[in-house]
Amino acid sequence: MGTTETTQPSNTAVADERSGRFASLWRRPWVIDTGVAVLFLAAALWLVQGLWPDPATRAMALNPEDQILIEWFLATDTRVLLGEHGLVSDRINVPDGMNMLVNATSLTLGFLLAPVTLTLGAPVSFAIITVGNVAATAIAFYLLFARTLGLHRAAAAVGGAFTGFAPAMVSQSNSHWHMTALWLLPPIIWSIIRLVRAAEARDQRRIVTSGLWLAGLVVLHVFLGEEVLYLAALTLLLLTVAYALMRRQWARRIAPGFLAGMALATGTATLVLAYPLWVQFSGPGSVPNGPFPPSYYSADLLSWPAFSPLSLAGSEEAARLATGPAEYNTFLGWPLLLVAVGLVIWLWRYTIVRACTVAGVIMGLLSFGPELVVNEVRTGVPMLYSLLTWAPVIDAALPQRYAMAWVPLLAFLLALALDRARSLPNWTRVAVPAAVAAALLPLVPTPLPTEERAPVPQFITEDHWRDCVQPGGGVLVPVPLPTPQEPESMRWAAAADAEFALPEGFFIGPYGREGRASVGTFPRPTSHLLADVAATGELPQIGTAERSQARTDLDYWGAECMVLGPGEPYEDELRTVVAELLGDPGERVADAWIWRV
Repeated sequence: MGTTETTQPSNTAVADERSGRFASLWRRPWVIDTGVAVLFLAAALWLVQGLWPDPATRAMALNPEDQILIEWFLATDTRVLLGEHGLVSDRINVPDGMNMLVNATSLTLGFLLAPVTLTLGAPVSFAIITVGNVAATAIAFYLLFARTLGLHRAAAAVGGAFTGFAPAMVSQSNSHWHMTALWLLPPIIWSIIRLVRAAEARDQRRIVTSGLWLAGLVVLHVFLGEEVLYLAALTLLLLTVAYALMRRQWARRIAPGFLAGMALATGTATLVLAYPLWVQFSGPGSVPNGPFPPSYYSADLLSWPAFSPLSLAGSEEAARLATGPAEYNTFLGWPLLLVAVGLVIWLWRYTIVRACTVAGVIMGLLSFGPELVVNEVRTGVPMLYSLLTWAPVIDAALPQRYAMAWVPLLAFLLALALDRARSLPNWTRVAVPAAVAAALLPLVPTPLPTEERAPVPQFITEDHWRDCVQPGGGVLVPVPLPTPQEPESMRWAAAADAEFALPEGFFIGPYGREGRASVGTFPRPTSHLLADVAATGELPQIGTAERSQARTDLDYWGAECMVLGPGEPYEDELRTVVAELLGDPGERVADAWIWRV
């Protein structure tokens, strides 16, 4: 009878095999990409930690007014699910309404997050967007650098991190959702690169599909954020022209296919966007200009080498070099500027680096606005932007924001340098990463400042408003009325998913001189009277004229109910004035005083 011997693998061999499989798993591209994405998301959550765990009672301390406006936008965008949404909203500034495309709306984000807004509220959607835009931008550029451009993943991760967490992005995260949504730009750049490669290969099918991809992405980005799309388009145009001039023979060879694809993309996007753009520029509530003077929003020369007050090396003293905490767009710090110059010199042999440098210099010059400002002093020296002030569309883009083009350009330069440094010999292989780290470390952001805010009145959150205002567009008049400086009552409409409309409010409309752009509208006499009482607590004389004017204004607004919420500093005085205007002592419902009109 024979015996059969079996050989069992040793424990060491099993452990080695498992260790090898584990190491192999971690080297797989999709695992690395997922890990980088999780890190970026964690960093974004840390940056905006102050909004959690209860976004409804937290606000961005440096720009709470724009947060209220965004939350109102988010609530209004939910109406699309009910077929009530148009490009001109009737839920603010009744009876005129508001042109949504004239304002800094982001319909793409509003529609995507409509289910969240309807179930958890607009403040939660706002918090998700603030975190999501930063993280998604970093992830998208990381994938562009790593997968489309083929850079080493560690180098791509540094580039992606800078794109998402650069001083400009952190600063704009103070309630400027339309300026931090850069995550569609990498797919747009990918489609352009795909078109170039197809033109080189004379692949007609890929030329067509690339053009269609580009058209679709541009259409989406128009409703995501037009200002970012404009800045990106101008930067890419400058880069493309510069690159083509530096490689003329190559450019002539690919020109037929590339121009055909761009023509297809332009024509398709124009066809789809024809009506929305007509509404924006010629429809109800359209404006012929931007509401802010370019000279005011100009970059100070000394802001470029300064550190953002929202970064590790920053100080509050530097804040004077910008027009506000949401516009630290040029605060790159002197170490990064020096390293960037060094890297450009080192990588000058690459045509793409030279083209990016040309685009970056021109966009940087445009950020100075019409005249050079140095240490808050207007020198009178004309700058490049002064040649563009005649253009009605261009003047709507604030000069300081042209500097945001440096964010992806610098990110690409850093990623390319780190990738190429891997092939350097000896100590120089370490010198480049060390220099990049020294330049970026001072720019590491600190958590964004947040603050407590009052809860929305129970009269709104418990749906008592439905007893005095017809849902679906009835007009509720807050006491006092919302203004650009005090838009608090717009939170009421946001909490009610914009089911009722408000008079006046915080928005951009054609109420300036000769129909030019203004922030807000003309306050009606009754609105002006209530605002004075809310500000001073002084009781005005109420006579027949004031009562008649109040009735006229309420009729003009189509008002159904006036509501005085809790927490007003001069609540008793406001209640007295409204009671005298309407000849009605009012009614206490939940935590508010109401007057049925």
